[in-house]
Amino acid sequence: MTAAKVVDEFVPHPIKEQLPGVDYCVNSNPSWAEAVILGFQHYLVMLGTTVIIPTIIVPYMGGGNVEKAQLMQTLLFVSGLNTLLQTWFGTRLPVVIGGSFRFLIPSLYVAFAQRYFIYLNPNVRFVRTMRGMQGALMVASVLPMLLGFLGVWRIVVRFLSPLSSVPLVALVGLGLYEQGFPLLAECVEIGLPELIILVLFSHYIPNLWSIKRPIYDRFAVLWSVGMVWAYAALLTVAGAYSNRPLNTQLSCRVDRSGLVSGSSWISFPYPMQWGQPTLHSGETFLMLAASFVAMVESTGALIAASRYGSATHIPSSVLSRGIGWLGFGIFLDGLYGTGIGSTVSVENVGLLALTRVGSRRVVQISACFMLFFSVLGKFGAILASIPLPIVGALYCILFALMSSAGLGLLQYCNLNSFRTKFILGISFFMGLSVPRYFSDYVITSGHGPVHTHSVWFNKITLVFFTSPAMVAGAVAMFLDLTLARKHGNTRRDSGRHWWAKFKYFDKDPRSAEFYSLPYGLSKYFPSY
Repeated sequence: MTAAKVVDEFVPHPIKEQLPGVDYCVNSNPSWAEAVILGFQHYLVMLGTTVIIPTIIVPYMGGGNVEKAQLMQTLLFVSGLNTLLQTWFGTRLPVVIGGSFRFLIPSLYVAFAQRYFIYLNPNVRFVRTMRGMQGALMVASVLPMLLGFLGVWRIVVRFLSPLSSVPLVALVGLGLYEQGFPLLAECVEIGLPELIILVLFSHYIPNLWSIKRPIYDRFAVLWSVGMVWAYAALLTVAGAYSNRPLNTQLSCRVDRSGLVSGSSWISFPYPMQWGQPTLHSGETFLMLAASFVAMVESTGALIAASRYGSATHIPSSVLSRGIGWLGFGIFLDGLYGTGIGSTVSVENVGLLALTRVGSRRVVQISACFMLFFSVLGKFGAILASIPLPIVGALYCILFALMSSAGLGLLQYCNLNSFRTKFILGISFFMGLSVPRYFSDYVITSGHGPVHTHSVWFNKITLVFFTSPAMVAGAVAMFLDLTLARKHGNTRRDSGRHWWAKFKYFDKDPRSAEFYSLPYGLSKYFPSY
């Protein structure tokens, strides 16, 4: 009996370096018609964050619906550029680069700066505030670009083991739980049907009806969003929300976003469209902290994307290269004026798992949709006016699938080891408990637990310690590197021997298959 047969016989679920069951991996492509539809589905999913972020920050900047629509179009345009750059020259994984919630604290810190309150004209205040955000973002982008392109980040991620990666990857998705059901519950009558229909189309109907082509599960987002959006429009026209409170109307009605009326028919975002950026030291340090957190969370999301694209584990040099291009994306955010920094879109990574399509071409097509609809503002605004409870229902599934990618890494670890259980338990608990403590402290007292005379330093601690992935990843890596380090079984218990071949780019031939740069550019980016 061969060794492979012994493994299959005595190990019920053998370890898989590449995820089985994926219909299209990173380098394989569906038909062009199917790829275009799947690309539009990725575009539809990333619209949620693209709308939520401007909706939060624009009112505090003094802007209205027109400024919100302009900011959304700019963010959409830059996201398309960054996605193409990441899939062409970065990690080359099927990931969408979009706005990051971790930059909200620095952006709001700029918006609340006292020097902008002297401008009584709301439009002037908006422009001045945007210039401050631009300057801080452009300087903050230097950190990921230096750490990425100089290869410093590759040294850091080489210390990651499957064990320490589990909390990092899992908490990238779980850490966004406030954007899930709480957003859905703002209008339960449309959010809950979206959640139920999405689950039915993606998992139940394909098992009940034997169809040769995966039509319902692969396009479940389009089916469910189309049906529930039409249902919400019917309720709006029928007057179901005419006499309801304002907050209910804003959440449930399909004609209250203000994006369609505020958008222009054709608009080309361009660099420095808001004027010359300005700099303030405190705001710059705060953006630098957010950039570092975005690097950490993007690393976890990239590991999950490689798994759902049925690729092998990412070599450390490729991760470093991707972080460098993420930094360049943040620079473009500042150059064009998006008001927020970039990160790997978590919801789109979850969509890879939902559709079982990890094709790079599909994500590049979605980037073309972003560029197209950012220029044709009215048409893009119509799609962006989907009620946010529908988006919250999508997040309930997609963020959960992102988290499960981290749990899947447990197959490499020894779960019968008390050391493994200790590291997993502590990192998960602290990753959830510490950010909740910091968030609740701000709600009850108006400031964070760290309350010194330096306001920007206080905000930096908030940026670091309100990120569950940041806290959990740091705790897990520290414990994994220091706890029983010299014990004979530590390396195998952490699963390091499974990823040893992927530490360097040229140790496994599959790395070149998935992550090599096109057009012969690999020779200009050595494998470190």
